[in-house]
Amino acid sequence: MKKIFIFLVFGCILLEAQSYKDIQKEFEAYKKQQYNAFDAYKKAQEKAFKEFKKKIKAVWDEPKLSTKKKFVSYSKDLKTRSEVDFKNNKIVIETIAKNEKEAKQKLKTALAKTVTQDTKTAFKTDPLEQTLSKIKKPKIIADAKVDAKPILAPVVFKKPPTKKSVKNFVKQYVTEKNIKTKRSKIPGAYIYKVEVKLPNDTTYKRSKLYLNEVRYYAKKRNLPINLVFAIMHTESSFNPKATSYVPAYGLMQIVPRTAGVDSYFFIYKEKKIPSRYYLYNSKNNIKLGTAYFYLLYYKYLKPIKNPISRLYCAIAAYNTGAGNIAWAFTHRYNVKEAAKIINRLTPAEVYERLIRDLRYDEPKHYLRRVTKRMDIYKKIYG
Repeated sequence: MKKIFIFLVFGCILLEAQSYKDIQKEFEAYKKQQYNAFDAYKKAQEKAFKEFKKKIKAVWDEPKLSTKKKFVSYSKDLKTRSEVDFKNNKIVIETIAKNEKEAKQKLKTALAKTVTQDTKTAFKTDPLEQTLSKIKKPKIIADAKVDAKPILAPVVFKKPPTKKSVKNFVKQYVTEKNIKTKRSKIPGAYIYKVEVKLPNDTTYKRSKLYLNEVRYYAKKRNLPINLVFAIMHTESSFNPKATSYVPAYGLMQIVPRTAGVDSYFFIYKEKKIPSRYYLYNSKNNIKLGTAYFYLLYYKYLKPIKNPISRLYCAIAAYNTGAGNIAWAFTHRYNVKEAAKIINRLTPAEVYERLIRDLRYDEPKHYLRRVTKRMDIYKKIYG
């Protein structure tokens, strides 16, 4: 009986082990299937981008699209486009028309729309976004709708805009004196352009729109709010449609497959890849961005003892990754080994080593800009 009992127990253990292996195998296969589906989804997006760019090229000499610091949108027929340059605080409206009378009306309509619309409307009416939103998303994608936040109305108008105030604003800028003209690639038509300089305090007014979210999530992650604002300013200049070639999306420029996955898992304990629309939602973006900085500062770079030294490293790591911080001190990617050297240095020495020895120029400039802007936002928000 004893032998039979041992045999049965051993058999159960083998069955359980085999069952666990089967479950693990199935899970890995499912995960691979989902990541393959995401790659296919990404390729479909890239194809849509290329096709849209091709359509723009048929109309315009320069096919402009949104970047980290510029919000570009087109009319349905692609013959009118609006560009909000958040870095240089200006609006550029261009339209292709056969005569000045037609152009004036189109410029007025486009400018009025640009200074009054919110993010939800801007995305909903953009022809590229309409195409991209129809692409089927795999289950691994965490999706959301873009929230309705004003873009320029609080910057341009002291009070909520009325028909009269919008009309007066447009009338002030769309004048014969301000309209510039050049030949279009379309026969018999010209490009008419108007530039509008935004107020000098545009960046500050834009930052105020996100104050509640920043305060909430900075407190939740035990981060100073001036740090979060400095990162947002440096990453996007508060452009709600900030898009980089990486690609990274939104106010804090989250890369979906890296920082996006890590921060989403940290918050929800679920492996999901946030979609571009999830990241264009300002609340979601700030939530994930602050979570990712928390991971860098309190987890990935934890072996660095001095809080100021670790802050400098975390700021640079937000741009270039924790491994590249280690490389600056050891020419290897091991954070624990790098921390042994970092812990022997003063914060000022750590800062200088990062500026001198980081592998690329971009994170060096990034560290300088964020630390400088932290002082500015500390004066503004505390």
